[in-house]
Amino acid sequence: MIVRKPHRSALALAVLAAVAVWNPVLAQKEPAAAASAPDPVAEEEDDVTNLASLKVSAQKREEALQDVPISLTALPEQILRDTGVRDIKDLQILVPGLTVTSTQSEAQTTARIRGVGTVGDNAGLESSVGVVIDGVYRPRNGVGFGDLGEVERIEVLKGPQGTVFGKNTSAGVINVITRRPDYDTRVEGELTVGNYDAIGAAGSFNTALGENAAMRVYAAKRKRDGFTEVRTGAGPRTETRDGDQNMHTVRAQLLLEPTADLDINFIADYTSREENCCVGLTTVRGRTAPIVDALSPDAGVAPVADPFARIAYSNRSTEQDIKDQGVSAEVNWITPWFGNATLTSITAVREWQSINGLDFDFSSADLLYRNADEDESLTRFETATQELRLTGSTDRIDWMVGAFYSDEDLRRNETYRIGSGYEPYFSTALLALIDPALAASPTAATFLSQTTGRPFGTAFVGFGANDRYLQNSKTSALFTNNTWRATDALDVTLGLRYTIEDKRLDSVYSNPNGGIGCASYFGPNGQVSPAAIGRIATALTGRGVPFASLPAARQQAIVSNIVGFSCLPWANPLHNGRATRQQREETEWSGTLKAAYRWNEHLMTYASAARGYKAGGFNLDRVQSSNGLSSGGQGIVPVNDTSFPGEFVDSYELGAKTTWADGDLLLNATLFHQTYSGFQLNSFLGTSFVVRSIPEVVSKGIDTDLLWQPMRGLLLQGGVTYADTRYGDEVPGADFVAPTGNLYKLPGSQVSFAPYWSSSASVTYEYGIGSELLARFNLGAKYMSEHNTGSDLDVEKQQGAYTLVNARIGLGARDRSWAVELWAQNLFDTEYVQVGFDAPLQNVSPAPGNPFNSYNAFLGAPRTYGVTLRVSY
Repeated sequence: MIVRKPHRSALALAVLAAVAVWNPVLAQKEPAAAASAPDPVAEEEDDVTNLASLKVSAQKREEALQDVPISLTALPEQILRDTGVRDIKDLQILVPGLTVTSTQSEAQTTARIRGVGTVGDNAGLESSVGVVIDGVYRPRNGVGFGDLGEVERIEVLKGPQGTVFGKNTSAGVINVITRRPDYDTRVEGELTVGNYDAIGAAGSFNTALGENAAMRVYAAKRKRDGFTEVRTGAGPRTETRDGDQNMHTVRAQLLLEPTADLDINFIADYTSREENCCVGLTTVRGRTAPIVDALSPDAGVAPVADPFARIAYSNRSTEQDIKDQGVSAEVNWITPWFGNATLTSITAVREWQSINGLDFDFSSADLLYRNADEDESLTRFETATQELRLTGSTDRIDWMVGAFYSDEDLRRNETYRIGSGYEPYFSTALLALIDPALAASPTAATFLSQTTGRPFGTAFVGFGANDRYLQNSKTSALFTNNTWRATDALDVTLGLRYTIEDKRLDSVYSNPNGGIGCASYFGPNGQVSPAAIGRIATALTGRGVPFASLPAARQQAIVSNIVGFSCLPWANPLHNGRATRQQREETEWSGTLKAAYRWNEHLMTYASAARGYKAGGFNLDRVQSSNGLSSGGQGIVPVNDTSFPGEFVDSYELGAKTTWADGDLLLNATLFHQTYSGFQLNSFLGTSFVVRSIPEVVSKGIDTDLLWQPMRGLLLQGGVTYADTRYGDEVPGADFVAPTGNLYKLPGSQVSFAPYWSSSASVTYEYGIGSELLARFNLGAKYMSEHNTGSDLDVEKQQGAYTLVNARIGLGARDRSWAVELWAQNLFDTEYVQVGFDAPLQNVSPAPGNPFNSYNAFLGAPRTYGVTLRVSY
């Protein structure tokens, strides 16, 4: 269990606990630019906007915040800037119930809302929480993870949203809206320096191009040293830091408004990240660790399990090269049809690719790795999307009908290279499983080499697996969302969606080195040969294990163990030369029904029911089992059908939105109950990833939000979420049966990454100094109660409660022409784990407390601090 330094940050959160708040924003009337949220202080004589008048566009139309029957958090640009939000991972400090984590590369980033999100790193799984940037859906959370630039606002909508947004999502939507061009000529710049040798520069230029056109260009460059020191052993890795930053991005927009009823906004953007990420840190050092140590010129893994010393062991590169680029066009036309309805078209073509080197064993021993090369480690999405919406109103009905189409090509090159330490590691590790005393002796070294008749490094070393996946996904959907004003007080909303999902996957598998280490055990009939069993018996006898005198069942278990570990997916020649084609088509209805009643100007209540859906897909990984079926137990028979079904949710909410203090205090609450069926779980079991469809997951609890402007210059905001999110009691297969099933802890348990309590709080105070200067102070905090960070819920992956605190203080001109800001992220240097995982190749049994098992983790960022200079003219 990992619990580090919560006390100081917990105290800071306690100071803010009474101000659990929501961050609303004056949203736009599509497609015009949104107004800003009220600045707590500008000039003293200015009127402060009444909070009750704030508008949002969560239902694709301008509505009063307190009239929208949706649980959402809307974050304006100033709040995002004050708390240092540059990407969706930073965003979680402002949104209770939102958790964002990254694993073996930042391309593999996952967002969860109310404890629910896509679990695992497999690109074949779509996201439960969708990311939409400027109206364009991004295929996976990691594709939308990057420097967001000039953000006008971000809206986080909780629960299924398929009848409003183009793409289905089962848990929620993160909707990012960047600044659009306007007709003022303005230059803005930013220069930041910080610890870890961080330096960043960003700038934008906006101007009119005549009376009916405008443009905006934004560019940024950011660099930083890594958070983690790396011990590289014998190499060939030479980079001794990991978790660095080297990013540049550019976004250009052209706005055309030829008539008062028509506007067209073109966007082109490009982002590049060439960094080193991400090494795992040792959290539990098991009995496999000394074996790894012996295969490296220095310690192979951390001598003492202290992950927060931030010293990692890796002899292979973790270089990542991520490119994201695309173009889009949004057209809004107020048509003469249907009472001047607005026709909106959003067309986009995007390409995202990631190349990631990986040291699979997370040690400085040379066991298993992947080169950072396009031919070996490429993941690429090429996506074309088209969304059409027609939105209008009558005296009694606000209506919207829409269509969405997506054509997505996913290419994945998956490779495994086997190092010279792989065979001696397994030789000793397997002997340790059979007889721990022998494994501890100086002579224990060459078990597998004796059973195969080869010296170290010749039975396995080389290019183990070289697999190619090409998936095409086509999504077609019709959707509608309509509100009927039955009376002056009662609104009824009906939304429906019909979706067609068509996916096709072509997979080609090869073993360039032939997998001779595994193949040597099998005879011509495909069974383990008597000769191989004889070699195993001779090798064990020579090490003092009386194999011949053991019971037959014990002999069979030993042989199965040896053959199984010798035929792990990347070294199994039964995959060599395989080519499979899979296809699945799904047609599904989803929708929502809501009723909202305004009792008076101070109170609105609502009830909603929704059916959400997320498409099924395919596991893009080598899958093998005892019987060739994905549902089978552990074995070496290749599985051809790697498909998994769609994920569904039945969601119910009961909410209240209340207004107090003449509109300066908003207090809202939502009770929710969500039942997921076919929940898609992708779990790493120490040797491979498996996808399991969980029959039931239930998330129930309450969201509470508060926004309070008690005096001129002071704004308090935040929220509290209580979510009881747990797996159902049903046992869906052998993997879920104790003690041998790797997932036996799941039935009836709290879902991973799902704390019971999650709260955020923020206080902003702004005040004038004389007639020329303006000072601004912001303190924001996020609390998360205890939760598990591993998909299999091993106790070693438990994370204790912790609090993160960000702070910023600035001084600048009243006219905003310049400002200097001192800032800190994770002010109290709280130590916490993002994701805990089985140390690859070093986790030999799912039984709790097994002394052989080792565990690793990907850590959260340490304290960072610096100074930022902003200029505008």
